[in-house]
Amino acid sequence: MTFSLPVPAEANDLLNRDPLAVTLGIVLDQQITLEKAFTSPWVLAQRLGHEPTAVEIAEFDPEALVAIFSEPPALHRFPKAMAARVQEVCRVIAEEYDGDAAALWRDAATGAQLYQRILALPGFGKQKAQIFVALLGKLYDVRPEGWREAAGGYGEEGSHRSVADIVDAESLAKVRAYKKQVKAEARAAKES
Repeated sequence: MTFSLPVPAEANDLLNRDPLAVTLGIVLDQQITLEKAFTSPWVLAQRLGHEPTAVEIAEFDPEALVAIFSEPPALHRFPKAMAARVQEVCRVIAEEYDGDAAALWRDAATGAQLYQRILALPGFGKQKAQIFVALLGKLYDVRPEGWREAAGGYGEEGSHRSVADIVDAESLAKVRAYKKQVKAEARAAKES
């Protein structure tokens, strides 16, 4: 399976060939639409004039990176905070995985190990780590033993809970309906 998100074809192409772009898309996927989050790595590459490496972003001047993230249209609703987060994640990839984002998952022996590696990234909590494991398994064919269990409910086939399940407009609508339902249940629980 490949990325087929409702984003420009060039953004999907980048996600399909560049593990760092996928990683940055997941990093940015909070408090903005998933379309924006997964288009932003492609827009970043356009603004830089090339596809950046993790080492390049890790070593980038922080203020210059914020300026690139802030340029209209901003790459995220919170460009300063997310530029810093992207740089922190890239520093981990540069230092612990020799700058190779795919090394984060390439030799993970089990789903649990993959989950722990992802959870250790700056800004990743349980849910975001599980979604990334599910995305890697469903869309990138990264399937170490136990990956579905490590992804929790996001790993279930046909769950339509996250970006890992989006392959067309219908699946996008199902994911949005699921997220809306979860928010409504959380709000109801808070009010009671």
